[in-house]
Amino acid sequence: MLLSTSLFGLMNALVKYFINYPTFELVFFRSVVSLIIAWIYLRYLKIPVWGHQKALLITRGLLGSTSMVLFFVSVHFISLGSAVTLRYTAPLFAAFLAVFFLREKIKYIQWLFFFITFLGVVMIKGFDPSVSLLGLTIALTSAFFSACVYILLNKIGHGDNPVVVVFYFMLIASLIGLMGVCFTEWQTPDLWDYPGLFLLGTFGFLAQLFMTKAFRTYEANMVAPFKYVEVFFTLTFGVFVFDEKYSFYSLLGIFLIIFGLVLNIRFKSKVQKNLS
Repeated sequence: MLLSTSLFGLMNALVKYFINYPTFELVFFRSVVSLIIAWIYLRYLKIPVWGHQKALLITRGLLGSTSMVLFFVSVHFISLGSAVTLRYTAPLFAAFLAVFFLREKIKYIQWLFFFITFLGVVMIKGFDPSVSLLGLTIALTSAFFSACVYILLNKIGHGDNPVVVVFYFMLIASLIGLMGVCFTEWQTPDLWDYPGLFLLGTFGFLAQLFMTKAFRTYEANMVAPFKYVEVFFTLTFGVFVFDEKYSFYSLLGIFLIIFGLVLNIRFKSKVQKNLS
């Protein structure tokens, strides 16, 4: 999981580095490289590429692609660390969606954890003038679509190989990126930028693969909190590579968001253990 988060951090840093490229072009490069790697992976292991639950896989791809596009856009308006942290409010949205679609119940103590997370969002926006309302809204909307993906992944379950899920996601994202470029603009990359654009997709695919392996190897309550180390890596890149500045209140807000979400993960894991 730590390897996964470091790779996601590197991928986020590359997104920020290539910020001058059109958003849909970045989405295309991020997706098409991962798509090729996923296809080679599936063919090598002789796993059916098109899966069994095509409708769910396509829907997951559309929702995930929407979330990706919005996240890439949000980096134009707010700092990299804030964008990543706000995207991680997805479990908060997922909890509410699960009430309606998965018939899950929210315990009273979880409302406290959600309030801590919400307070963190308020701290980031309310006390940091560098965080625009537009950027905040875009990042939170990206988180909402990520939450929808979580619900769909629960529906997909073990019916399809995780790399098949990634394949559909990257295929649809590649098509959306390509169509977006057709209707907006294409900026021919410099020769020296191609390796970085290739790594953008490579890091993304490997990060997802290692994350999947981590969740399959250990219990979720032991692994999931380490996912938020990605925020630390991203903040580090933002400060030392891109010279981003974070106020005390921004850092406190980031801490509260992660703290509230980790508490909720730990609580849900304990409840599941008691039920089993």
